[in-house]
Amino acid sequence: MIQIKRDVSTGPDQEALQREWIETNGRGGYASSTVLNCHTRKYHGLLVANLDAPAGRYILLSKFEDSLLLPERELFLACHLYPGCFFPETDWTLEEYRGDLSPSFVYLAEGLSLRKTLLLLPGEDCLLVRYDIEDCPATAVLRLKPFVAFRGFHDLSKHNPWINDRIETVNNGIVLEPYEGMPALFIQTNLKSRFLASPLWYDAFEYPREAERGYDCHEDLFLPGTLEVPVKKGTSVVVTAAMKPQAKQPKRLWIQEMARRGVEAKDRAAFAANFDTPDRECIETLIRAGRQFMIRTPAGRPAVVAGYHWFGDWGRDTLISLPGLTFCQNRHQEGIDILLEISRHESEGLLPNCFAEGGMEPAYNSVDSSLWFFWTVQQMLRYTGEYGIVEDRLWPVMKRILRKFMNGTAYDIRAGAEGLLHAGNPGSNLTWMDACLDGKPATPRWGYPVEINALWYNAVCFSDELSRSFGDGEFSFAELIPLIRRSFRETFWIEREGHLGDVFCNGLLDRAIRPNQIFAVSLPFPESEALLTPEQQTSVVNVVEEHLLTPCGLRSLSPADRNYQGRYGGNTASRDGAYHQGTVWPWLLGHFGEAYLRTHQDTASAKDFLLKHLRSFLGSHLPEACMGSVSEIFDGDPPHHPGGCISQAWSVAELIRLYVLLREAGTVRG
Repeated sequence: MIQIKRDVSTGPDQEALQREWIETNGRGGYASSTVLNCHTRKYHGLLVANLDAPAGRYILLSKFEDSLLLPERELFLACHLYPGCFFPETDWTLEEYRGDLSPSFVYLAEGLSLRKTLLLLPGEDCLLVRYDIEDCPATAVLRLKPFVAFRGFHDLSKHNPWINDRIETVNNGIVLEPYEGMPALFIQTNLKSRFLASPLWYDAFEYPREAERGYDCHEDLFLPGTLEVPVKKGTSVVVTAAMKPQAKQPKRLWIQEMARRGVEAKDRAAFAANFDTPDRECIETLIRAGRQFMIRTPAGRPAVVAGYHWFGDWGRDTLISLPGLTFCQNRHQEGIDILLEISRHESEGLLPNCFAEGGMEPAYNSVDSSLWFFWTVQQMLRYTGEYGIVEDRLWPVMKRILRKFMNGTAYDIRAGAEGLLHAGNPGSNLTWMDACLDGKPATPRWGYPVEINALWYNAVCFSDELSRSFGDGEFSFAELIPLIRRSFRETFWIEREGHLGDVFCNGLLDRAIRPNQIFAVSLPFPESEALLTPEQQTSVVNVVEEHLLTPCGLRSLSPADRNYQGRYGGNTASRDGAYHQGTVWPWLLGHFGEAYLRTHQDTASAKDFLLKHLRSFLGSHLPEACMGSVSEIFDGDPPHHPGGCISQAWSVAELIRLYVLLREAGTVRG
């Protein structure tokens, strides 16, 4: 459970403004803000819905300005930033934040105590906010001012004359339809309330995190009016905000959903009980965070959101994340369903890099999505043993990929006479290091990238195993496997420096020390067909540890390299230029840990080292940034500030998978 007590005070410069929370609904929608419930990003909102039409994520309800009105004063539960102004100056104290079952906030003032809790209903675009008046010396009024945006979550709302400011009243609430072509918004309370219409625009809400990123950082929001609910000590008010009126009473919806979440929490605790005591809370927190990425899109397609707030469902990220999010947790059918769904979209040997909603075609612009598919199937078999599904449903797709890669397909992806896999051209970005500057690759990696060929070798070795198991003699791997292995060592191994180069292109080897070489050790090749010698494997792990390992993950480039950038920040060009030039990626810890275990004869000592690393990292990071989740990236230089998406699927998933690998390797007590 992620919890903050007493040390969080209200104010524009306090640490609480840097701490964020997120709540998701299993459809790709979410609610998110800071601990102070003061938006600092354009992506913050209370009802962010993933719509089918218009397709995409839209911030419908940005925020409530909620307050408790007493005879002598008004106490506000939400805050706003305007240019040069923080509102309100308040004598409330945010006593506690909890993020176990759902985001919950306890506010204290003299003689007053109020708990505010919110949740999204799973599979629906419906927000519930509950206010429990735990102590109140006199009658009071809960006031709710809904600020609406109704705009794409990458955009900003601006004061305009086209908004429909007509508001209709419904039972204990209101319904508004601000813009044609957008859904309606119903806001209702469980107790008797009255609505005071006062349609107004509030201008220039300020989002400092957008200013840091070089974007427009001011937004205008529309306020239709105020809902008022009389309250006293012991009163519980439940407010719903949804795209349709709710058939059930809000309080009953609340009770049912909290009961369901209680069962999920027990399941998480039961799974975590299999791990050492010092790790159980982290495991439970990671599993809860991991569930937030698993969705059914509005079209009904099972998917994994790559990261919140702004990423969609991407093939590469999904395949890397799937083992940690599903198979490692005994959620086998969910993982299989997503694998089967991805396999349906194979085209010319390629799997989608990015999926799109609203009838648009996926983007087929990666080489490694298809290769990670083989690895994910390996992980599925490791935890499920479902060879029948593989033979009937997945092996035919794998064979089509093999044929296309061997014979050549789009983006000049082809296996050469030496057995290695070529991919791309000077204008393409086909690997995971795919940032662009002015439409050109920020980290050019076309030709023969090292991890692509490690993945290619793994796919061929795994296919050899499956072809023999299934009695399928279409491919002959007897000569190809040793050919790739020999060519790989001759092409990438730098004997004098004891590590692998990163990309071989036009007869030249890029000798940069990057984390991509770790996959030549971590991938599950048969021991007799290891891509590198034992000595080479150990040397690779040692070099990666020395140059790239940080408390938060692996750097994307050695600090000794002249192209290294130790800070990720600034405008788009600055950030994209640093994205893979030293920035730290937590997801790489999974494969580093696997390689570390493989190359150390003293398993107990290796486990102890990795567990201490995980405990230190998660102990400091889970209560910061997006509380209870793991950020996308960190600065390469200390103190390694988090950046990018506040909650990233493969960051969470690979840490779960590493924990499971460490448990399987034996028991080390903390």
